[in-house]
Amino acid sequence: MKKAREKELGELAERLIAFARKCGADEVEVTVSDDREFSLDVRLGKIENLVEASSRALALKVIKDKKTAFAASSDLNKETLKRLIKNAVARAELANEDECAGLPLVFSDNTNAAGLDLFDPEIRELEPDKKICLALETERIALKDKRITNSHGASLVTNEILTVLANSRGFAGSYEQTFCSLSVGLQAGETDNKAEDYWFSTERFFKKLEPPESVARRAVERTVRLLNPRKIKTQAVPVIFEPQMTAWLLGFLFACISGIAVYQKATFLAGRLGTRIGNKRATVIDNGLMPGRLGSRPFDTEGVACQKTTVLDRGILRHHLCNTYAGRKLDHPSTGNADGAGVSPNNFYLVPGDLSPQEIIASTERGFILTRTIGHGLNPATGDISRGAFGLWVEKGEVVYPVAEVTVSGNLENILRNIEAVGNDLDFRTAVCGPTIKVAELVVAGE
Repeated sequence: MKKAREKELGELAERLIAFARKCGADEVEVTVSDDREFSLDVRLGKIENLVEASSRALALKVIKDKKTAFAASSDLNKETLKRLIKNAVARAELANEDECAGLPLVFSDNTNAAGLDLFDPEIRELEPDKKICLALETERIALKDKRITNSHGASLVTNEILTVLANSRGFAGSYEQTFCSLSVGLQAGETDNKAEDYWFSTERFFKKLEPPESVARRAVERTVRLLNPRKIKTQAVPVIFEPQMTAWLLGFLFACISGIAVYQKATFLAGRLGTRIGNKRATVIDNGLMPGRLGSRPFDTEGVACQKTTVLDRGILRHHLCNTYAGRKLDHPSTGNADGAGVSPNNFYLVPGDLSPQEIIASTERGFILTRTIGHGLNPATGDISRGAFGLWVEKGEVVYPVAEVTVSGNLENILRNIEAVGNDLDFRTAVCGPTIKVAELVVAGE
């Protein structure tokens, strides 16, 4: 069945490329996706939202005389697509000429995703009733704890996606992938003493998904530990980032090392290749070729092979992550990170250390564990960070009480330079991820 869909979409892409060339385009790139989605939200034992749908979509890039136009459609009717292409070529003629425009010159020679272990055939066979039962069971188990006073709901999502990419330079490739996730959000406490948190599990393979008992238990633990928070006075203390907060920090780092941000000079890390921006504990890698991981793919959205790129090597900035256009602007090769017209991470992570989270906490005489942030307050142009925060206070190596109504502020480069410890708890729960880390000092602003 997959082969038939792949052949059908591949032939469609080739026909569109030929038609666009006939209409005057010099170069053409066509991406067609076939997506099967199941999305379920339940709350307080009832289904609130359920979507089960199949959809197809097409994205098109045409280049004429170094001028580029983009187009997209979810209507794959033959006449609709012909009009789309004619209009795109006409719009390209009106665009500004750009010497950096154009398709890549080098493409992936491995368009087989089998070795990357991205597709779970079991997901296609799952009955909706089983998915509904899993979500309901996750919420039911969580609500059994008397400390939980309300539910924000449980969700279960599965996706099957076939991606077909072809272009006028002769590249043709496809791959199929699956995702599934189970999550629940909870509330504990009453009136003005409320705490909220959640937990989730996301995998490519259904059998690897955490069971309802595990997701519910972690959600309960994370929620009730925030009950009865205290306020603290403003002070500079060591801050421990839980893995989700390390992932958040790395997401900001990616925004600062993206080739697009660099050539636009919208980041403080422009012009910093080869310089130290962190200490020896800070090694960050982007790797799109890790079997079974959420950010893996054989090639990016331009057909360039994904690869392993060391972004930070023991604190030294070695690479920006680029698509073809950003690479040409910076005179660097593409790193296989194209995502549409932009750049995105593949598996982007901080290399773990050898300390457990418990050992890191035990080594802290006095400090703050960052568990969640809210608001804005990230400035790539300067690297400055200032976010509302929730967390746990540590005294003599032990958690003593939760903390709320504080702001954590600092600078990304200073944080990377002052990492004191790196945990061993990297779990690739998301494509951008990291273990627990301890930063020597940040300002935690309270009363």
